[in-house]
Amino acid sequence: MSGPMALEPGGGEQDTLALRPVTAVPRLPRPLPADEPTLVVRLPRPVPDQEEVDRLAAGLADRIGPAVHPYEVAALLEAEGLSADAVRRQYGHPNLFSLASALYERVPRTFPELPPAPDPWRPDTARCLLRGVLFALPGLAYLLAAPLGQSARYAPALIAAGVVSWAWGQALGHRAHLRLATGRHEAGRTLLTGAALGAALATATAAAAAGGGPVTLAAAAQSLYLAAASTLLVLARERLLLAALTPLVAGAVLLPWWEPGPVLRLGLPLLALAATLAAAGWSLRGVLGVPPVPGARRPPLPVSLPYGLFGLAAASLVLLEGRQHPYAMIVLTVSMGPAEWLLYRYRGWSVAALRATATPAAFLLRSAGLLGLCLLVYLLPLTPAALLTGADPAALLLLAATLWTALLLQAFGVAWPSALICLTAAGCAAAVTLLRLPPGPAVLPLCCGAAALCLSVCVLRLLGRPAVHA
Repeated sequence: MSGPMALEPGGGEQDTLALRPVTAVPRLPRPLPADEPTLVVRLPRPVPDQEEVDRLAAGLADRIGPAVHPYEVAALLEAEGLSADAVRRQYGHPNLFSLASALYERVPRTFPELPPAPDPWRPDTARCLLRGVLFALPGLAYLLAAPLGQSARYAPALIAAGVVSWAWGQALGHRAHLRLATGRHEAGRTLLTGAALGAALATATAAAAAGGGPVTLAAAAQSLYLAAASTLLVLARERLLLAALTPLVAGAVLLPWWEPGPVLRLGLPLLALAATLAAAGWSLRGVLGVPPVPGARRPPLPVSLPYGLFGLAAASLVLLEGRQHPYAMIVLTVSMGPAEWLLYRYRGWSVAALRATATPAAFLLRSAGLLGLCLLVYLLPLTPAALLTGADPAALLLLAATLWTALLLQAFGVAWPSALICLTAAGCAAAVTLLRLPPGPAVLPLCCGAAALCLSVCVLRLLGRPAVHA
């Protein structure tokens, strides 16, 4: 040896004398060369038949276009009864999802518009017009009974009874419709009790105003008719009410050519009253025969209070106008039928506007246009009617606008604003008229104009929101 061997730890002997554990070296598989075809097992892959796939895509394009994911196309193919074997043999795809992806890529996305939904607020035009006529037909009774010589003396008491009946009928109608949502039996009980109480209250009011006497009988007949007619209208028995009023209509139609005499002048209205009471009783009997809903709760009485107050205000405003122009009051009464039709149309058009707009501001603008359109359609025919009756067109149109906008708010359950605004207008107009204060006869159009403006603002603020119509 040429020199000593270093034996210190950590020296060079570590390279030769240290025992090291054997570390396994992973052996990588040798890639098969491309020139060794005998060593590679190749399985035949299906080749897509493009023509067949195109033909299938064309046949199902209308149903593939709205799909948002190939899985929807796969579900469609599976629903069509396409088997896995047919997918491989006929279309050359390995599985259903491969074929669905190919179809999804071939057909462009199409999202057709949904079909228009039916309008839930489509009005019954014939029924609305009939209701307007029925509101005015009772006036024929006064036309027949006028020559009997007592109508002028009975007028104040009958007017007082009519105002009470109008206010009571509005509250009773609202409460009965609430009960109809529970069951027809419950609504029938409400109408039976409420109509009897309303007729008694109106008769007592007339008796107190006239100090008793024969006027009580006339007021009782009027109140009983109004109670029975309200019952039939709430139960949607308009045609039955029209049939009951046939004697009254026949007698009034023959008046220009035939004098019926005092017996028929009094008998025909009484016959119509009896027929109306019988029709109301028959309708209530059928409704009360329906089994009651177990555990039904009665709505609280104050809920219907604003509707009664609005009826009181509306009756007062109409009477103030009729005091100067009686025929204008008849025109306004008949117009309540078209007014009801427009209430339905407003709700239907609002739902359509909700689908056609994308922002709250756009919906508010469209709501303002709908309000203006409805008022124009309602008020335009009243203009020649006011001129024909000799009434002031401004007073009649402003009064009609006040009543319609108030009814619109009530149709959406907004009762207190319309009741308070109309009560304020009626109170101011009545005070100025009775005390003969300035501006005199101009007070009614002024009060109605202010009320219509306030009610229109309430309509736009409360009903101009999309959430109300959703």
